[in-house]
Amino acid sequence: MGRIERLADTYSHHIRLPWPQTAAGAERVVMLVYPKELECLLQVRKELFAIATKDAGHEWFEVDVANSFAEWMAQEEYRDAYFESPEDLNAKLETDFTAFVTQRIRSVLKMAEVGKTAAIAVLGIGTLFGFAHVSQILKMLEPDIHGRLVVFFPGTCAQNNYQLLDARDGWNYLAVPITL
Repeated sequence: MGRIERLADTYSHHIRLPWPQTAAGAERVVMLVYPKELECLLQVRKELFAIATKDAGHEWFEVDVANSFAEWMAQEEYRDAYFESPEDLNAKLETDFTAFVTQRIRSVLKMAEVGKTAAIAVLGIGTLFGFAHVSQILKMLEPDIHGRLVVFFPGTCAQNNYQLLDARDGWNYLAVPITL
């Protein structure tokens, strides 16, 4: 059994457990943590996680944030100026871009068919590195999570301290980590 299959198997055992409805938003987040070099393989095998979720009696929805920066930048009025002077973009990244990504995920969380038994998978998180902080996005989403938010996280986790792409100082988060 390969590493992605082992991760999917561990996830399958977890997703079958009863979902307490009194859990706080942060406790409704499931972080699927895997080595960054498995990102492409995981994208190809993501259906294993969807099948495990559906087999456990839950709905599965996906939101891919991989193209978020390009889509956000395409809407920016001053995009050409930012390419000439990228340091001017920093302030907008922390506010506007983070809000853009958060709203993109929130729009799936708030769909009428997404209920308390749904799992919403967030893919493409690695592409946010250097542009937005995943910790800030998750914090902003907490009130909107009613089922489970399943974050595909290329990086590491040690004692609930997450590091995206093993590159930045991590943050402590109450999510349920599922690791190899």
